[in-house]
Amino acid sequence: MAETFTRWDVTDHLRTEEDARLYLEAAFEEDLGDGRLIRAALNDIARARNMSQLARDIGMTREGLYKSLSENGNPNFNTMMKVIRALGMRLRVAS
Repeated sequence: MAETFTRWDVTDHLRTEEDARLYLEAAFEEDLGDGRLIRAALNDIARARNMSQLARDIGMTREGLYKSLSENGNPNFNTMMKVIRALGMRLRVAS
């Protein structure tokens, strides 16, 4: 019997706001300081939600948001904060 595999996609597992929050928290904890993991996590969360609606909510085009959060994207801090807020989250600093 041949085995079949499906492509694993994190967006299938980001069903609740709690899932998204914990995923983003883990990205902040594991990021090496260049923001790649944070950007990638925001991209995954945005795809799990509705990228088009999120783009409208923050005043960007869908294509612009995809590009900004893509692997080669380099979103500015303002964009990152708009995305975080539009997802219903807040950024906090703790020690």
